[in-house]
Amino acid sequence: MDPSLQAFVTGLPAFLFQGGVAIAIWAFGVWLYMAITPHREIELVRAGNSAAGLSLGGAAVGIAIPIAATLATSHALMDVIIWGLTALVLQLVMFRLVDLVVRGLSKRIENGEMASAAVLVGVKIGAALLTASALNG
Repeated sequence: MDPSLQAFVTGLPAFLFQGGVAIAIWAFGVWLYMAITPHREIELVRAGNSAAGLSLGGAAVGIAIPIAATLATSHALMDVIIWGLTALVLQLVMFRLVDLVVRGLSKRIENGEMASAAVLVGVKIGAALLTASALNG
């Protein structure tokens, strides 16, 4: 068998398992983020609120980045779980910090204020990138 094909066949089970766990942790993190934030993102997105969509998308990416960095640097499943949960906590902290600076952030997002959502997304993704970089040591 071709070495590349052999490597694929050998690595596929681990890829599927680790990828599946990472996606499950990410989905749980996004779901929990939506459950904890004061506004109802999905309802707002369904109603056409772009600020809510941007904010939720930023949280989803912000949670995914550290999980992806962990997958790239570690083979331990527990690392993926720990850093996935850490990413979720970080996203919630960033929401609160931006809320302190941009008072009434949740209400602003409900009102569709894109500027507030854009600041929130920038902070979320910035924090996620810094966390991912720290994971890579």
